[in-house]
Amino acid sequence: MKTLYIDCSMGAAGDMLTGALLELTDDPEETLKELNSLGIPGVVYEMETSEKCGIRGTRIHVLVNGEEEDHHTHHHHDEEAHDHDHDHGHHHHHAGIHGISHIVNDHLNLDEKLKKKILSVYSLIAEAESKVHGMPVDEVHFHEVGSMDAIADVAAVCYLMNKLNVNQVLASPVHVGRGTVRCAHGILPVPAPATALLLKDVPIYSREEVEGELCTPTGAALLKTFVTGFERMPAMSVKKIGYGMGTKDFAIANCVRVFLAESEDEYSEKILELSFNVDDMTGEEIGYLTGVLMENGARDVYTIPVGMKKNRPGEMICVICTEDKKEDLLKLIFKHSSTLGIRQTIHDRYYLKRSVENKETIFGSIRLKTAEGYGVKRSKYEFDDLKKAAEENGMSIKEVKEALM
Repeated sequence: MKTLYIDCSMGAAGDMLTGALLELTDDPEETLKELNSLGIPGVVYEMETSEKCGIRGTRIHVLVNGEEEDHHTHHHHDEEAHDHDHDHGHHHHHAGIHGISHIVNDHLNLDEKLKKKILSVYSLIAEAESKVHGMPVDEVHFHEVGSMDAIADVAAVCYLMNKLNVNQVLASPVHVGRGTVRCAHGILPVPAPATALLLKDVPIYSREEVEGELCTPTGAALLKTFVTGFERMPAMSVKKIGYGMGTKDFAIANCVRVFLAESEDEYSEKILELSFNVDDMTGEEIGYLTGVLMENGARDVYTIPVGMKKNRPGEMICVICTEDKKEDLLKLIFKHSSTLGIRQTIHDRYYLKRSVENKETIFGSIRLKTAEGYGVKRSKYEFDDLKKAAEENGMSIKEVKEALM
């Protein structure tokens, strides 16, 4: 199982994540050209080798209309420091969510899936800023994270994550730093309020020997978007290591470190089971609910007959899904069922890797499905194709299978 593990012992920022992930690609120079073809207005990515505490890694520079945002005063790319008056010929200091959407949808040379991912990162930030400042999401202005270089960070990380195509992303607890940080609203405690909200339910900590902001709002939103679990590094076989370097020097190497690995279990993942009991739904209603859930991302839906209170026969409905589909499925369950409560259980799922190939046979092209892993490999023909062959040739399914053997 292909796993990306992010070491956040010195926090996380968009440019540092970009540098670290870039080092994991097969050809960083070529990948940098791909980033520069994304079409972000006025933006050019550059990279250089940087050294912190004897560790060499990649430092990313984002040039906006030929100039780097050199007003950053903190150790990261530091969206929190955009407290300046000069402009570089583009209106980026106080962009709202609609402005960000315009840039992403109308300018970026990316498919719709990646555009949606980029905007989902900004939606998280907008929701956090909305709660902090007590205003509707549509009225939130991204002082620090609405600038072109911050958009470049988010777009680059989303692009690189898609390019690496890992099965799961894990991270360590996040070191947020300590002290204060200056932003457009004034001097704020570390972690900044929006960052703190974004890291809700994430294990965080600070250390006395490091003074300053280590995790930026952009870094927090990117972690919240991609990371499925914050935990100690699991047993895994590391294939590549990448280092994304910050600017400021500390007693501890100022970098984000990422590990690309094959986990000990060949094919495994975290899976959720959402279950609930009903005794007042008809078979037709349960059948309709099952169809709706499967169409909207459920991996599987099944029912178990149960005895309920007042000696009523009922059904326990179990929905298997991934974390990213949970919220949508919860809404659909409450909308289309009579339940008043849903239970969640998290499972470790171990599975065989599946593939499909078209095989030319005496009956024409028939799909062959193969499952393998854990020392096992087995194949079977697609039943719908066997059925079609049987109907066209006046044979039974068994006769078709024997002929193919």
